[in-house]
Amino acid sequence: MPYDHRKTAPRTLALALAVAGSCAALAGCGASQASEASPTAGKGGTQTPPPAVSAATPSGPSSSATTDGQATRTPLPDSSAPQGSRSLAGRTVVVDPGHNPGNFRHSREINAKVNIGTGRKECDTTGTSTNGTATEAAYTEAAFTLDVSHRLRDLLTARGAKVVLTHDADRPWGPCIDERAEIGNKAGADAVVSVHADGSAVGHRGFHVILPARVSSGAADTAPIVGPSRELGENIADRFARATGTSPSNYLGAGTGLDVRDDLGGLNLSTVPKVFVECGNMRDPKDAELLTSAAWRQKAARGIADGIATYLNG
Repeated sequence: MPYDHRKTAPRTLALALAVAGSCAALAGCGASQASEASPTAGKGGTQTPPPAVSAATPSGPSSSATTDGQATRTPLPDSSAPQGSRSLAGRTVVVDPGHNPGNFRHSREINAKVNIGTGRKECDTTGTSTNGTATEAAYTEAAFTLDVSHRLRDLLTARGAKVVLTHDADRPWGPCIDERAEIGNKAGADAVVSVHADGSAVGHRGFHVILPARVSSGAADTAPIVGPSRELGENIADRFARATGTSPSNYLGAGTGLDVRDDLGGLNLSTVPKVFVECGNMRDPKDAELLTSAAWRQKAARGIADGIATYLNG
């Protein structure tokens, strides 16, 4: 899908790059046009739901090798992030699992337009998926985001935080992107993280964190959250790289793992610090191998949790 509407203003992330080493600078949020996430093939529109993937999936690589220009680093142990391990008692974190497994069956509802301040956009989308084969079922983004969100919730709760999920597949579809933002606002969240995976071209690898652009239009006014959201995003990008051993996106963000956007209602309508985390590209076989690994998903959740904790503990 087209990238030309994206507003990217990356800033060098010294810590992340120091840990990550060199990575190629590229462009384009593989995403798919997730109701909220990135604009590329895979997330836009309603798809026929692929069969659920088996829970027994192979683990992806975690060595320090470099393959196809995508550096893979050895994850650092938990003890490497003392700030991230401090108590989060009294803090509220909203975790937003991107999409909903039931969206496939509710195209009329999720295609209805809602106001995102700068215009109108679909309530939600189905999300993307890995490429299924004759012997291996596709793994949907909605299943991935829910799994990582559960792991993230448990890690944050263990650190004393109050965690609110925007949904737990406990509703037929949605919530819509404006409602997702409102859940974080009403909770008075100290931080909100929307969990996603991208749906870009083969060869596009790595993670990125989407930050809110400065927007002031209609119900959208991101001026108060742009700064703290960037700080939150930078901490998550750094800790995600450390925990997973993977590199920032090689197709956007100029190697920083950061992307700024003004077309996402979940960010535009937020009044509290919020970011989206695109954990990898489901359409690239090497990234898909990681995303379908339960062990890697636990690392991803830990990286996000460490980043949130580092941000909240200052």
